[in-house]
Amino acid sequence: MATLMVFDHPLIQHKVSMLRDKRTTSKEFRDLVKEVGLLMGYEITRNLPLKEVTIETPICKTKAEVLEGPDIAIIPILRAGLGFVDGILELVPNAKVGHVGLYRDPETHEAIEYYCKLPEDIDKRRIIVTDPMLATGGSAVAAIDLIKEKGGKDICAMFLIAAPEGIAELTKAHPDVDIYIAAKDECLNENAYIVPGLGDAGDRLFGTK
Repeated sequence: MATLMVFDHPLIQHKVSMLRDKRTTSKEFRDLVKEVGLLMGYEITRNLPLKEVTIETPICKTKAEVLEGPDIAIIPILRAGLGFVDGILELVPNAKVGHVGLYRDPETHEAIEYYCKLPEDIDKRRIIVTDPMLATGGSAVAAIDLIKEKGGKDICAMFLIAAPEGIAELTKAHPDVDIYIAAKDECLNENAYIVPGLGDAGDRLFGTK
């Protein structure tokens, strides 16, 4: 069964509060999402496997631990999921980055695919799917469907804000995918936006509204 982890770290909670504030500028919003991505990524990668190697320090030879594959793949859901990528890459610069493009039909709120490009060795990688918002869950479910169709197996999903409805939908569709969030909000409104939420994350990231 999938794990749901809500980060309660004071720095993450402080930065999420700043992200919610409508006075936060696009530049500030981008910087904050990157910073939260780095902080969350640190915890998400906590259980990566290690192997023992022999290295030589300036003093002597010694045993040390280094990461043992599989390598990581970051798969942002376009476009807002891009906001997390740079923060995670600061932690794991060797990670490969794929992309899944989805948009939400304004009437049905269903996710519609328009792009999918993944690393060729996606089946051998630990996959982190990123998107700031988990609202209805439709986009996340559709993205993970595509990734699994392409051979992805070891998948977790990372969000800033999640609604109970989205968590339930993603857990039902993909019970093997761990979910990491910075905040669990109250509900969805009649337009399927998260309440209290932080507005449209894509628009706020890229200054398009």
